[in-house]
Amino acid sequence: MYDEILVPTDGGRKSKRAAEHAIELAAALDATVHALYVMDFPGAPRTPYIYGDEDEMKQEYREYGEDVTGEVHEMAAAADVECVTAIRQGSIHEGIINYAEREGVDLIVMVSGYRGRFGGILGTITERVVRGATVPVTSFRTGQVKRS
Repeated sequence: MYDEILVPTDGGRKSKRAAEHAIELAAALDATVHALYVMDFPGAPRTPYIYGDEDEMKQEYREYGEDVTGEVHEMAAAADVECVTAIRQGSIHEGIINYAEREGVDLIVMVSGYRGRFGGILGTITERVVRGATVPVTSFRTGQVKRS
């Protein structure tokens, strides 16, 4: 059914909940988890006055990506689940979709949260992945939406 499960992560609390879910599912199905961090550099064009040394910034992003995918790897190891880690660069939703296609992923597990009015207009990363992915996407909400 599902042999390869992708869980994109940004290291946040919600991403960790998605990783927990993906790992539980992988354990039940004897599947492999893929922990993916996509480096999306803010703003273009960038100037040294604002961002400093671009190579240094890229290295910091890469180190952070290694940390957050490493956390998922440790969680998977604790559950005796095989885990592959990867870091990619570019648009986040496109990076997730492209990774899933290239690596033969069977399922993507992500969280989705309320992003306010503008998020609903522009679409969240999860919504973009759901619309563009060629494999099933398990998306679940975390937290409550405040209603007036």
